[in-house]
Amino acid sequence: MGFMEFHPSQIPIIKTFEISDEKAASESVLEMINSGFESQKGGYMVLMPKQEKLAKRIGFTITTEINYMLRKKGQERNLRFWTYHHDEKRYAIVLISGKVFEELGF
Repeated sequence: MGFMEFHPSQIPIIKTFEISDEKAASESVLEMINSGFESQKGGYMVLMPKQEKLAKRIGFTITTEINYMLRKKGQERNLRFWTYHHDEKRYAIVLISGKVFEELGF
């Protein structure tokens, strides 16, 4: 008996953000947190240019700021995320609350 390996593209996406710089990354985090990060029934996708240094800075900004904002709001900092090659021009990060991830049965 085989089993299908999990891929982040299987997570239902609530909103996709096209991010080109760190300022836009910070703005997307605010929107994710203000929309109720833990109360959603899916995750968020961030698409960013396939420029390694820029993508690393954007990814670091997003994950650090989500954890900071969740702590500031007194919410659980149980963040799950995956980074992968989305297409020829972009990387993607899929972010979801660990609690929501479990509720979806992954």
